[in-house]
Amino acid sequence: MDVFITGAGWITPLGAGLDEVWEAILAGTPAPVRELPGPPGSRPHRAACVPPGLVDAVARQPRLRRSSNISLFAAAACLAALRDAGLDPARPGRCGLIFAVSDGGVIYTRKFYDQVVREGSGSPLLFPETVYNAPGSHVAALLGLDGITYTLVGDASAGLAAVALGVQLLASGQVDHCLIGGAEEADWILCEAYRQWRLSSGSGAVQIGARRGALIADGAAAIVLGREGVCQLRAVSDGVPFFRQSEAAASLFAALRQLPPDPASAVISSANGTFVDDAERQALEMARGSVATIFPKVSLGDAFGASALMQMICAVQSLRRQRAAGPILVPVIGLNQQAAAALISLRS
Repeated sequence: MDVFITGAGWITPLGAGLDEVWEAILAGTPAPVRELPGPPGSRPHRAACVPPGLVDAVARQPRLRRSSNISLFAAAACLAALRDAGLDPARPGRCGLIFAVSDGGVIYTRKFYDQVVREGSGSPLLFPETVYNAPGSHVAALLGLDGITYTLVGDASAGLAAVALGVQLLASGQVDHCLIGGAEEADWILCEAYRQWRLSSGSGAVQIGARRGALIADGAAAIVLGREGVCQLRAVSDGVPFFRQSEAAASLFAALRQLPPDPASAVISSANGTFVDDAERQALEMARGSVATIFPKVSLGDAFGASALMQMICAVQSLRRQRAAGPILVPVIGLNQQAAAALISLRS
C-alpha cells in the first residue's frame, strides 16, 4: 500500500514556520541558546530553547493551562500538521495518534521529586505531567480522539518506529490518517545527565565530527500519514539495536539495507556532534556512497524524541521546494541505542 506524508508541523528554537525554519537550516543558522537555571553552585548548562511566546495560543486551551512545555510543544506541532494536511483539528475523522518521546516531562518531574525529598510528598497537580504519555494524552483529548493512541519511548529512533507503526495502522484499515508526533523539553537536570554520559558538552554549539557532544534542545514535530498525496514514504526500516557505540555503523548499515536500493539525491543527517557522526558517515559510505548531506542539528540542536520527525519534515520541505529531484534518505542513530532509516520521494 502506498503511504504519503500529507502534512507537517514543528515547533523549534528557530520558530514554527515550515519555510522559515527550513531556510534557516539551509543557511546553517544556529539556534539561539540560553543558560538554564540550575541548583546553587551547579555547573552551567546551555540549551537551544523554543522562544517564549511561540506556543501562547495553545497554552490558552483550558486543558493545557497547567501543562509543562513538552505538552504545549506537542499540541502546537500536531495542530499545525493537521492543518497543513488540510484536516480540521475539530473533526479529524478516523485518525490514529502515535507519539514518540525520549526523556519526557523532565521539568515537572524534577519539581515533583524535589517536593518529595523536601516535604515528603509531591503535588498531585505536577504528577500527571511526569508520565511519558502526558503529551500524547493531551493531544488526543484536544482532538477528541477516542480510538488508537500509542506513546513509544526510546531514543531518537523512536520517531521512525512511530512512523512504521502508523504505516501498519493504515495498511490494516483501522485508520484513514495517522498523526505521528514527538516532543522534548530542555531542563538543567537533563543537560547534566547527558554531560555525565559524555554525550553533551554544554558549549551551546554543534560541531559535526568533533565528538564534543550534542546541543540539547527542546521542541516538537509532527507529520500526518495518509493514502493520497505528493510526498511518498517509500519505506521505513525496522529498528536495529546496537550495544556498543562501535557497533552503531553496522546497525545503521543493516537498517539502510532494508530500504529500496534507489540512488538517493540527498541525506537528511542525524549527526549531532557525538559518536553518531562517524558511525552515520561510515554506514552511508558503505551503503550509498557519496551523497549531498544536510545537517539540521547544527541549527536546531538535538530534541531526541522529536528529532527524527524534524528530519522527516526537512525531507518533505526539500521535495516540496524542489531542492531535491530524487529520493531523500533519512538515517537515524539514537544515543540509547538503535538505528533506523526511511526513504521519501515525490509520488512515482
